[in-house]
Parts: sequence; C-alpha cells; structure tokens
Amino acid sequence: MSTNPPFLRALPWLARPGARAWRCEPAPAAARAFHAALPDYAPTPLLELPQLAAELGIGRVFVKDESCRLGLPAFKALGAFWAVHRTLVERAADNKELGSVTLVTATDGNHGRAVARMARLLGQHAHVFVSHSVHPQAVAAIAAEEAKVTQVSGPYDEAVRLAAEAASSPDAVLVQDTAWAGYERVPGWIVEGYSTLCSEVDEQLAAEGVVEGPDLVAVPVGVGSLAQAVITHYRSRPLRYAPALLSVEPEAAACVLESLTAGEIVSVTTGETSMAGLNCGTPSSLAWPYLRGGLDASVAVTDCDSARAAADLAAAGVSSGPCGAAALAGLRAALTGVGAEERRTALGLGPSSVVVLLSTEGTAANPHSTTDL
Repeated sequence: MSTNPPFLRALPWLARPGARAWRCEPAPAAARAFHAALPDYAPTPLLELPQLAAELGIGRVFVKDESCRLGLPAFKALGAFWAVHRTLVERAADNKELGSVTLVTATDGNHGRAVARMARLLGQHAHVFVSHSVHPQAVAAIAAEEAKVTQVSGPYDEAVRLAAEAASSPDAVLVQDTAWAGYERVPGWIVEGYSTLCSEVDEQLAAEGVVEGPDLVAVPVGVGSLAQAVITHYRSRPLRYAPALLSVEPEAAACVLESLTAGEIVSVTTGETSMAGLNCGTPSSLAWPYLRGGLDASVAVTDCDSARAAADLAAAGVSSGPCGAAALAGLRAALTGVGAEERRTALGLGPSSVVVLLSTEGTAANPHSTTDL
C-alpha cells in the first residue's frame, strides 16, 4: 500500500487519443421493442444535478437512475430478460418444443437475480453460482426467485467456470454476461439488451434540450458488457455526435485499465472492495475490441471515493449503491486534483459540457452492491 498522502498519490488513469474516431455497427433495434412490450416496462429516470455541475465546473450533469428497472434494483434485467427470451425462442425452434430448461449463470448479484426472475416468470428453472463476496441478503434475494443457489469459495471468475461446467447437460443452458472464446452468442444478446438504456438517454436528453447528445458518458465497468453497449451506441453515430467515454473501476479490480495499458486482455488478481459487482479479474472477450477501440479514458477509484459519491447522490435524491456511484467517483477523480486540467483537456470538457453518469443500481440491490457489469 502506498504511504503517500492522497493528494500526492498518482491517479490510476489512462487517456487514449483518437478513440472518438473509432466506429462500429449499431445495435439491433429488436431489444427495445421487446422491452417496451413487457408489462412492467417504463424508462428509468434521467435526473439533472446542477450542484454537481457547479462543483465540477461543467455545464450540466445528468444521472441515469437504474435503482428500479423492471421491478429489480439494477439495470441487469435489460440484458438478462432479452438474452433468456432469445435463448428459449431459439431452443424451442431447434427442438420443436421447449420443455423444462434450467438457466445457469454465475453472478456477483443482480445478473443472477434477473436470470432467476425471468426463469420463474416463464415457468423454468434457474441455477445461480455466487462468488464468495456476495452479501447474504443478495444470495437470499436470488433464492427468493425460486432459484437453486450454489455458493463458491472463490472469486467471480471461479463462479463463472463452475457455472459453465454445470450447464453442460442437455436440459441446461448457460446465460452468462461475460464472454470467452467459443462462448459469445448469449453474452452478445445481453449486450444488445443494454442498448435500451442508451436509447432512453437519447430521448430524455432531447426532452431536456440536449438534441446532439452528451459530451461525456461515465460508465462503471466489471467485465465490460455495459461499456460495450455504451460504446456500440455512441461509436455507431456520426462523428460530430461522438462523446468522450470514460470507464470506471475499483482500484482493487482494474482489469480493463490494466488491459488497456498492456494493449491486450490481461487478468488481474482482485482484492476486496465495496464495489463487489465490479470485482472482476478479466474483461469479456466480446467486449474487449470495443473497449480497446472506443474508450477515451479509463480510471480506477477507491471504496472511499465511491462511498462519498453514493452519499452525495443520496443527498440529491438518487438511490445509488457503490457500483452505481462509481460513475460519479470516476468523473470527480478525473476532473479534480493534481493533473486535472490535462485530464479535462483529454476528455474535451469545458464550462458548457454535458455529462451523463450511469448509476447502474440502487441501494436496495444489497448493502454491499452487486452489479457484475
């Protein structure tokens, strides 16, 4: 551990010139139509926080509040519901009749609960592997969805490995939100599901008079699936509408920052963090080309940074757990302290800039935050 005072400690930060010019194909529109047809669907709020804009010396700050999404306390239902739908539709087409299926997944919390919720709604089974850091209340919430829960003594990556092994039987299917070589189709559907969030932001900003979109979007990152969806959305638009994109991770699990620094996917040994859902050691192979191509900058923050951000959001009326608050913590770290002017320039931010923070979960997710992004 560094003995330097906080104001002298180097910020874990990487800026990547030229990322705004990187381009990709847009996400399919089918996921948004699917979500809109669900009985509990409604766009989550986009709230403006003028006090944060004044503090940080920028024009406007908006927070996308995912504390209640399709009846669950995090954005994860968007990806899980769409991926389960696609999986079962294709399975039924292949087998002519669906029958009983067990949906298997690993999670640090909310993804597993969302898969279990969809399984219960559709009359199917769910088997969820949870890593050792998952809070007992989060485990209980998954079990309350009538899922079988297997607790793993190791970290998230170990839970993923065991879930993949358990899904090898003919009546089981893996619905995992991280990808690796040979397993990318279902994670791709999950990423498509997250695109609904980005489309909502466009519409809500336009209603606030921001017709050309934001100047920066800050997104919390675990394995990178949500970031992939955000990058896909904004890097498939005309260049003049391309915002800066900032990823935020815990210092205890900065696998994307380390991979970007190395120029290739690397695995890191994760430590303990209150941002449990971001406590992932390896980026998704599906997300990696997008992270490498389209991220303008990456920053890692401490648990104290996240706790302060969560308290500030709560004071402003936004329910945000440690993972969701990481977006504000990362923006604040980037725009304040030693070297802030250089980082502000790298992000292209000025006194009239518009920033969107993705608060990916509410405090009801569980006391120690479990989002596994």
